[in-house]
Amino acid sequence: MRKKISGSNPIIQHVQAHSSIYLFIITLFLMGVIFGAVVVNSLSFTQKEDLYFYLGKFFGELEDGRLASAEELFKQSFLHNVKYLGFIWVLGISIIGLPLIFILLFLKGVVVGFSVGFLVNQMGWDGFLLSFVSVLPQNIVIIPAFIFIGTLSASFSITLIRKIFMRQSSAVPFQMLPLFSRYILFLVIAIGIVTVAASIEAYLSPSLMEVVITNINK
Repeated sequence: MRKKISGSNPIIQHVQAHSSIYLFIITLFLMGVIFGAVVVNSLSFTQKEDLYFYLGKFFGELEDGRLASAEELFKQSFLHNVKYLGFIWVLGISIIGLPLIFILLFLKGVVVGFSVGFLVNQMGWDGFLLSFVSVLPQNIVIIPAFIFIGTLSASFSITLIRKIFMRQSSAVPFQMLPLFSRYILFLVIAIGIVTVAASIEAYLSPSLMEVVITNINK
């Protein structure tokens, strides 16, 4: 029965077909998160103070309502993440960009780990609560999209390498067309996920942060 279900479910089929790449990328991303958190401890006192100064300035602007509008925050978040995802997607087509795909995903993990690690390092429990409402909401949506596109890009790049260097039959170009069509479709799906994440970051996270910051300053 389970075999029939897994055989008819395209999501399960996809994960099973690319399980080794998914495992590698998730591990790589988690290593980036850990590395980012560790980097915080390696910063000098002056560097931490400088970063905390800018963080405090940001909190002040948030409390005073002087941050950019929600529409502007949405635009910035959407464009940033779409460019990042798009670059990974293009690297999958370029063949030689396979190592860069892994590097970009590792760096994404570093950014997340550093953000959470710095807040916790400087503010303790309050920093944890702040990271919970400022970092987690959008990343719980966007990180699966990055892992999804990263896996597809790596898989597509590996497939192209095999097709080119193994010199298969002339029917290969016709077989590659539906593969590339699906590759484009998956990018569109990922952009849809990015839209949701950008909406959370622009319309939900600032309100949650404002509540937490107000309670911290009481």
